[in-house]
Amino acid sequence: MAFLQLVLCVICVINVSRAQIYSALYDEKTSRLSLREGFQTGAVAVANFTNDINNTGWAYLEVSTNGAYNDSLQAYSAGFLEGSLTRQLIYQHWMNTLMGYCGPFSQDISYCQRLTDYISTNLQWILQQTETHPDCPYWHQVHLSLLQLQGLEDGYSGQVKFPSGSLSINPLGFLLFQMGGDLEDLEAALNKSSQSRTVGSGSCSALIKLLPGGKDLLVSHDTWNTYQSMLRIMKRYSLAYHTSSTGKETIPGKIQVFSSYPGSIFSGDDFYLLSSGLVTLETTIGNSNPDLWKFVQPRGAVMEWLRNIVANRLAESGQAWTDIFRKHNSGTYNNQWMVVDYKLFVPGQEQAKPGLFTVLEQIPGMIVSADRTEELFKTGYWASYNIPYFEEVFNASGCQELVQKYGSWFSFSESPRAQIFRRNQTLVTDIESMLRLMRYNNYKEDPLSRCDACDPAQNGENAISARSDLNPANGSYPFGALKQRPHGGTDMKMTSFGLFQQLELWAVSGPTWDQTPVFQWSRSPYSELLHMGHPDLWAFSPVHVTWDN
Repeated sequence: MAFLQLVLCVICVINVSRAQIYSALYDEKTSRLSLREGFQTGAVAVANFTNDINNTGWAYLEVSTNGAYNDSLQAYSAGFLEGSLTRQLIYQHWMNTLMGYCGPFSQDISYCQRLTDYISTNLQWILQQTETHPDCPYWHQVHLSLLQLQGLEDGYSGQVKFPSGSLSINPLGFLLFQMGGDLEDLEAALNKSSQSRTVGSGSCSALIKLLPGGKDLLVSHDTWNTYQSMLRIMKRYSLAYHTSSTGKETIPGKIQVFSSYPGSIFSGDDFYLLSSGLVTLETTIGNSNPDLWKFVQPRGAVMEWLRNIVANRLAESGQAWTDIFRKHNSGTYNNQWMVVDYKLFVPGQEQAKPGLFTVLEQIPGMIVSADRTEELFKTGYWASYNIPYFEEVFNASGCQELVQKYGSWFSFSESPRAQIFRRNQTLVTDIESMLRLMRYNNYKEDPLSRCDACDPAQNGENAISARSDLNPANGSYPFGALKQRPHGGTDMKMTSFGLFQQLELWAVSGPTWDQTPVFQWSRSPYSELLHMGHPDLWAFSPVHVTWDN
């Protein structure tokens, strides 16, 4: 079993005695699954969990399955182990982020009923497809993902229901952890009276940087989220699944390294390092055109989180990834996806290889994708900041109307982050300078952080890593994203060509504090918000996440 090691600026190895290692064992005589502490030979799956949130801002989880067992048993066991080992964090994360969402005291009962009906109808259609097409690689991976989710819930509750029980997904259970991004769009499509998405609210910054002379290709991502979401787990899945239920080949994306959350079987940020040679990441572009919500239908659609998982498992190229992901567009969690194929990158070679960099954008009823390798090599960088790149998507999603109403803040080329990236990306010459740029927030002094319609004019949202909590509560702002709120850049992750060869990365947890005050719950305007399991002070340094093979 692989053990996780960390390098914390200076060399600092985690005390492995704090790791919890459990194995899932299958008894063929009784057809029962059980858990046993430690690494057990012949186990269906093994998990290694270390909660180091108070020291590094991250917990760490490795889950590995055994290809000697059938895929369904592997998937359920992987989920069961994760649910068992991370039970406390799952409970805390649920209380912090989902408690009361469509619960018995919900203030919008009619929306919750519409949501339940939508999810139930969608799950029913998906399960019909998995039963009708059991040999199809796409539906096989969907089925395994739902089994893993079922195992996660059962592991949390401590009740083994598989293989004797049937698949039964609670529409308002841990499925909501997976559907966090999808829910923001479903709230609009299903006419929720009070929606969680704020006008203009960003969700992530990303930068892909080709270093001078083509000596390296760096890929980085900042999650933007609510501060209550900051219980984080860095995960490494090694899943020995087959491409189909009857196939003998294992999936190309067998090993996945990604930043994640308690109760989630995918990233959600999203930022993935895959054994297929791909790095996949996204920033949210949303949809501001209400006419498009008619395309959000429960039948014929697979939720974004599931399409994400399936594409990451099956694809071996950027083109293949987009071909898989575009199937059964749900029109929810609408993002700009970027796929980097490190197999096509040769350090020191300045000539672009087609297929190295692919971009996809999704909105309801539309998916547009293209190879943008040549543009990446011509400009030396690609920045992503929640505004559509493709003109067709930009116009259809209502962005032009936002520009007309609010000005260049919503412009692809003239928004604050577009200008900051364009100006500062030339300063990136190595990993350290990339880390520095992705944590950049000098909003009090940077003229590009200025909002002329705001009072005060300098705004903590207008940075690569936002700190909206630092905007004055009594200020004047033209739209919601610029107001004071418990929201901002909550992490940073990055890899390079060399790091990627071992699926390694650098990561920082928590709001940026390079040029701003450290975020501290007890001294913030939001000390009364539920933040169970969180450190009070978020002053964490970058960690080098490595996996001991």
